[in-house]
Amino acid sequence: MFGSRNSRGHYGLRCCRSAGMLARSCARLMERNLRNTPHVDAIVGKVRLRLTPVVNHWWNIPLYVTARGLTTSRIPYGERAFEVWFDFIRHQLVLETSDGLAKTLPLEPRSVAEFYQEFMELLRSAEIEIKIWRMPVEIPDPIAFDQDRVHASYDRASVEKFWRILLSVDTAFNQFRARFIGKSSPVHFFWGSFDLAVTRFSGRRAPERPGIDAMTREAYSHEVSSVGFWPGSDKVPGAAFYSYAVPEPQGFKDKRVRPDTACYDRQLGEFLLMYDDVRKAESPTASLLQFCQTTYEAAATLGNWDRGALER
Repeated sequence: MFGSRNSRGHYGLRCCRSAGMLARSCARLMERNLRNTPHVDAIVGKVRLRLTPVVNHWWNIPLYVTARGLTTSRIPYGERAFEVWFDFIRHQLVLETSDGLAKTLPLEPRSVAEFYQEFMELLRSAEIEIKIWRMPVEIPDPIAFDQDRVHASYDRASVEKFWRILLSVDTAFNQFRARFIGKSSPVHFFWGSFDLAVTRFSGRRAPERPGIDAMTREAYSHEVSSVGFWPGSDKVPGAAFYSYAVPEPQGFKDKRVRPDTACYDRQLGEFLLMYDDVRKAESPTASLLQFCQTTYEAAATLGNWDRGALER
C-alpha cells in the first residue's frame, strides 16, 4: 500500500522539512503529465452535474474510485440510465447504458478540444443529447473545452500511478469514515479541485458568511471537518493530504496533531501531511489514519461537537 518506502526522494514544505531537488522534479513531472486529465475528468463530470438533481453539499457532482479507475455512477436519462467510467488499466473511457449498449473511447494524447468533440459524439451515438457549460473551473487561465488545443498530454504511467494511489487512499478514508455514526459524506473525487475527500458533520448549521458565492455557501452550510488527498500545486510542490475545519475553531491551527511530520499551513488554512512522508512510514495506513483522527479530534473537541453521540 502507498508504494515502496524508499523508491523516491521526499516531498515536503519548509514548515515540515526541506524538500529535496529530486522530489521537486518528480512533483513537477507528475503535474505536467496529469495536466490534461483534470480537463477530461471535468468534461465527464459536468455531464453528471447537468443530468442529476442537486444533492446537499454538491454530492451529486463527484466521481468515485473503482477497481479499474473512476466512475460517474448511474446517471438517469429519461426512461433509461447510463454510466461513464474511466478504465485506467486498458486506458479507455467506457459508456454503458441500461439497454445494453456499450461504447468506448481510447484515452490517449489528444487536445482537450478533440476529446470534447469525440466524447460528445459518443454520447450522441447512444442517443444521449446534452449541453454542458464548456468552461473548466478551479484552474488558472481556463480555456473553453471546445477551444483548448493547448493541453494535449496523456501519460499512461503517471495516470495509472495516480489512480493506484487513489485506490489505497480510498480504502483508508473509508476505514476512517466507518468510525463515525453522524452525518458523513461518501469518499468521493471532486474533478474541479482534483482531490479525493471525505467530510464529517457536527449536525449544526454553520454561521452565515457574508459575501461568499452560492457554490461555497451550499458546500459549507453546516459545520464540517474534512480530510482529503490531492497531487499538489504551485503552492504545495508535491502530493499531500490535507485537513481543515469550517468554521475553524479557536486554537485549531495551534493544536498538535499526528504524525509529527504534519503541520498547519497558515496560507492555506489547513493541516498538511506530505504523501511521501506517509509512503515512507513504518505503517503508511496507520500514519494516514492517525492524521485523519487527530485533525478531526482537534476540530471536534475545540468546536464543541457532541462526540459521544457521533462516534462509535
